[in-house]
Amino acid sequence: MGEWTGAQILLECLKQEGVEHIFGFPGGAVIDIYHEMPGFPFQHILVRHEQGAVHAADGYARSTGKPGVCLVTSGPGATNTVTGIATAYMDSIPLIVFTGQVPTPLIGNDAFQEVDIVGITRPCTKHNYLVKDVNDLARIVKEAFYIATTGRPGPVLIDLPKDVMQARTSNFDYPDKITMRSYNPNYLPNRKQVRKAAKLIAEAKKPLLYGGGGIISSSAYQEFTRLARRFNIPVTTTLMGLGAFPGNDELWLGMLGMHGTYAANMAVNDCDVLIAVGARFDDRVTGKIATFAPHARIIHIDIDPTSIRKNVSVDIPIVADCQNALKALEEELDKLDCDFEKQHGEWIKCVRQWAATHPLTYKESDKYIKPQMVVEKIYELTRGEAIITTEVGQNQMWAAQFYNYHYPRTFISSGGLGTMGYGFPAAIGAQLAHPEKLVIDIAGDGSIQMNIQELATAVSYDLPVKIVILNNGYLGMVRQWQELFYNRNYSATQLQKNPDFVKLAEGYGAQGFRVEKKEEVVPVLKEAFATKKTCIVDVWVEPEENVYPMVPAGASLTEMLLV
Repeated sequence: MGEWTGAQILLECLKQEGVEHIFGFPGGAVIDIYHEMPGFPFQHILVRHEQGAVHAADGYARSTGKPGVCLVTSGPGATNTVTGIATAYMDSIPLIVFTGQVPTPLIGNDAFQEVDIVGITRPCTKHNYLVKDVNDLARIVKEAFYIATTGRPGPVLIDLPKDVMQARTSNFDYPDKITMRSYNPNYLPNRKQVRKAAKLIAEAKKPLLYGGGGIISSSAYQEFTRLARRFNIPVTTTLMGLGAFPGNDELWLGMLGMHGTYAANMAVNDCDVLIAVGARFDDRVTGKIATFAPHARIIHIDIDPTSIRKNVSVDIPIVADCQNALKALEEELDKLDCDFEKQHGEWIKCVRQWAATHPLTYKESDKYIKPQMVVEKIYELTRGEAIITTEVGQNQMWAAQFYNYHYPRTFISSGGLGTMGYGFPAAIGAQLAHPEKLVIDIAGDGSIQMNIQELATAVSYDLPVKIVILNNGYLGMVRQWQELFYNRNYSATQLQKNPDFVKLAEGYGAQGFRVEKKEEVVPVLKEAFATKKTCIVDVWVEPEENVYPMVPAGASLTEMLLV
């Protein structure tokens, strides 16, 4: 090809990056790109809303470790991506978002479907670009993939004016690699800091490993698990870290934080050395900062130097890739003459006692199906082999608490932003990436309706995603707060006119099931999981069930409300 249009260059760059799926929605500003797309080996997934496109690309990225890619038009097409971009930014997920833009001579003139998406997304992207010259396009695309997938991952947006996509050039060569003077993440740990950390762990009587999503992003879960097992250290993780350590291991304490387990929260409060790996000390994890880990010296491993000491003062910072840092830490610990089995023995007994005396539990009911029981049955039927996505709210917390995650990238949820409507489109992305896997979205009746239109997408591409709705007739988590802290004033949280989800599923060409009795839960789930169709399982659960344990806002981790 002698001359290339900008649209052809863009698609050729994506081809050379190995992109297989593009999630998108066309429009006038990107029509030239869509015109060229049939000549390239991508599967384009036509969503029904641009927010769904970004969440689906996000679910694809979280389940594979590869960057997700989406393409939308200008104006409202671009602004509809912002929630998805912010979701990915808060959870450090690699995305490349291409937005159409009006022709460059019209930028700033309030042209039809013009919006400054670069300015709008500057606070919630790792970086973004406005392409002004077709000759810069290939370099910008290469830089975008490099920035999104290296260091602390994140979303990158590229704004594509229509005239740049139509422009022609013979000067096209996609670079093999990129170097940027202003961006050079540090991957290797400072050995002096690692030796200090190893010495501190060797002296500890009550160490605790605290893992976050960075372990999964850096593929450090094997090193993380090996460190815990070899040196007899109990483990807790954040919501984003679920799956980084096997949920059936005897060293596993469960998730920590606001809805964390009793054992995990007490262990944080009582430990003498806290080893934080790929976590950012989020407020939902720490509770009252002044009382967080009050007896511990803290080691913090993270590739992002701005995350260290941002929320919590630490004793030994290690700026490095989690995998490299954990390998180095293991090597240094091996050099020390310590009997970690004996040294940590009493501590292990203590944390196991906490877990035994205060396990995750709920009160049985003769009248209602308990949502926790539904999640337990999903786990029993799948034996931890499914990919679980969630919406946000009570359903998310029950999915985190009552399903054991044995593998990384099998729990996919919006953590930092808490985005309702995330789970279903994310499940679509995960199912496309893993057609052989069972993918289940554990949803609430409020959250699922925020992107319910993506049923058309799932059905159109024959994706056997399962949606299990824990239908309690409320915006459950807000209702719980109203019950506990606002005198049961259920203002604007009762969903009085929910649709018939079974008929809704059937209207889209999916399969619908309803469960109203406890004895129906297992047989209906079995039937739904066995079918090759997109399914909704509408389970009517206890309307006023609460998520416990719960640490009230501003309280210490030890001030848990229990069942």
